[in-house]
Amino acid sequence: MKGLMGIVFVTLALVFSGCTSKQYFEPENTFSASSATASYGGKMVDISRDGGTLEGSRYIDRGGISNLALGEGFRFINENETYVLAANAEGVLKIIDKKTKQTVQEALLSARIPVVSASIQGGVIAYILDNNSFGIYKMADKSKVMESRSEKTFAIDTRAASPIFIDNLIVMPMLDGKLIIVDTADTQNAKVVYISNEPVFNNVIYLSRMGNTMIAATSKRLITLGDAGRQEYSANISEVTVDNDRIYLFTKEGEVFALDSHLKPLATQKFKFAHYSAATAFNGRVYALEQQGSLIVLNSALSKSKIYDVGEVEEPAFISGTKLYKDGDVIELSKLGYE
Repeated sequence: MKGLMGIVFVTLALVFSGCTSKQYFEPENTFSASSATASYGGKMVDISRDGGTLEGSRYIDRGGISNLALGEGFRFINENETYVLAANAEGVLKIIDKKTKQTVQEALLSARIPVVSASIQGGVIAYILDNNSFGIYKMADKSKVMESRSEKTFAIDTRAASPIFIDNLIVMPMLDGKLIIVDTADTQNAKVVYISNEPVFNNVIYLSRMGNTMIAATSKRLITLGDAGRQEYSANISEVTVDNDRIYLFTKEGEVFALDSHLKPLATQKFKFAHYSAATAFNGRVYALEQQGSLIVLNSALSKSKIYDVGEVEEPAFISGTKLYKDGDVIELSKLGYE
């Protein structure tokens, strides 16, 4: 299995280069977003579901740009209120105290097997490696509580979802299209939920909760698990986001769907040949960044839209709260409307 950097290179090449016969989204009218745009003077060198690593070892997380240095060769993985998780290509997981900005622990989880994603809660770290192993590390003991390997994978999407904690359960979004639910009180008896079974690029790219409903997706299938049981929706998925009680699904055909928690379509809109790089939804607005530089803003019903020209996407883009970080610029999305 090649390292994570090889996977990142392959995926970004597929996303950003395409092929010569590719057709592009060309809106008739666009508007300027200059009034909502400023420069942050950084270059994004790595992207994950929970943040982006900037050149010079700084990073962008859900709170914005941090001045904390991750260290040479380390990439941002995740964080909580107290700690930042960073990892390198050699399989080292670094735990940094956000207040002191000092490394408190370094754990070699598996030699030369990089960390794909991880989450931390209460001194417990749940992680997934790029050989599709998953495990639990406890800071207090400075040791792995458990580690197990799922099926072999050959290529993954870089938007690998991070584990989530639900009471005494940890939901592991695996690289082979399934969720493994581990009870921290009995780690030997895990429950497996299958999402899809594609041969490549089948990792879980989205995982979250909406009330008592869990939402998960691969690039081919979206599922919800809740009081009403399991619901499924199949599509060529580019991105998923949630706002209030709606799930927004963005497809590789340029479609945007608004779904309820049972995955019943409530509304749809299509932008022909659009290929989405990043998306979010908040305060009754839906935002989608298209690879050729169109930033599409829609209302929650998807019945109104306005398109802004923000320039072709050359580096990985990351959305943090209401801000879009793209090619050295930060765009305040809340200043852009659909009318």
